[in-house]
Amino acid sequence: MVTNLPAEARARWVKYLEARTTEEKIRALEDFLSSVPKHKGTENLVAWVRRKLSELREELEESKKRRGGGPSFFVEKHGVAQVVLFGYTLSGKSSLFNALTNARSRVTGLPYTTMFPLPGMVNYEDIQIQLVDTPPFVPEAVSGRVSWGARLVGLARNADALLIVLDSTSDSVEQLRNIMGDLENAGIVLRKPRGRVQIERSKAYSGIRLAKMGKISGGTEDDVRKLLESYRVFNALVKIYGEVSLDDVEKALFEALVYKPSVVILNKTDLLSSEAVERQLRELREVAPYLQILPASATTGVGLEVVPKYLFTILELIRVYTKEPNSKEPSREPLVIPKGSTVEDAVKYIREEFLKYFKYARIWGPSAKYPGEKVGLDHVLSDGDVIEIRTHIRGI
Repeated sequence: MVTNLPAEARARWVKYLEARTTEEKIRALEDFLSSVPKHKGTENLVAWVRRKLSELREELEESKKRRGGGPSFFVEKHGVAQVVLFGYTLSGKSSLFNALTNARSRVTGLPYTTMFPLPGMVNYEDIQIQLVDTPPFVPEAVSGRVSWGARLVGLARNADALLIVLDSTSDSVEQLRNIMGDLENAGIVLRKPRGRVQIERSKAYSGIRLAKMGKISGGTEDDVRKLLESYRVFNALVKIYGEVSLDDVEKALFEALVYKPSVVILNKTDLLSSEAVERQLRELREVAPYLQILPASATTGVGLEVVPKYLFTILELIRVYTKEPNSKEPSREPLVIPKGSTVEDAVKYIREEFLKYFKYARIWGPSAKYPGEKVGLDHVLSDGDVIEIRTHIRGI
């Protein structure tokens, strides 16, 4: 993607980065687009800028609606995580939403019934996951061909995970390809990338510093510095995770590639033979072998009982139960933290100042070698652990 932009275009891009309000960003991005030469090497960049402008205009309209009290696409997060439904009209998305939550989305059998997002809660054992029903996906939604396209993508970008619903009575493979392609065009991928680049611009950094938790393929650290300086980025911390290219570094200047863990539901399987269902599952897994694809029926409820567990699994969360010293029973409400978290991370969630007085912790559960094992801050926790924190403060 290295586009060799002229100096004027790069200078205008810096103005966009420095813009603070949505209106300023729109004006700066329009100026930037007008200075980008139109040729094969800039096709992807131009397409991204146009999509970004569409998103910003939608964002501006959304903020006006919120101020005016009109219907809004914004959904405040509740529960341990937010999962957004994605699917074509008449895929059974709203019926699935109703079957999994205690909310009620309107189901009519007519296309385009759901026009605004509706939140509900999915129960998984002792926690709740927020599920959001959404307007239907249409091919090339981010192109601006439908009024809610950019806002729908915005919901997906803001979510913690996606639940994609496919209609097994139609061409499910084409549905999945279209959804994946459109999301990828918007910078959202469903497959964990081999690497990613994070650029933190700040005058607090003297020059361009690289923090490598991976490697640069097809280039050197000097190449990275020269590329950033060509965009007038002179003070920044560049974090490199996994294997990345110079193209990936340049893309990080324009947009952050976002990975969204996802579960795919092949819906309406009650209307097909078992052989037809198995055939579709094989074809879908060939298209996306890295996705969990579950056959189900929102009408009969068959296959839905495992959905909450799979959502919790892809979110990569764990539940840790705190226990007061000298107490026999742990808390009923778990502390929900990212998978791979340590005792130190848990202490920060509970009360960060405890770190100053931390003595040790006792662990009961999957990560303990034996019940009540005494551990330090670097001990990695597992789902279902019970933790008792001991400090140098008397009584705690």
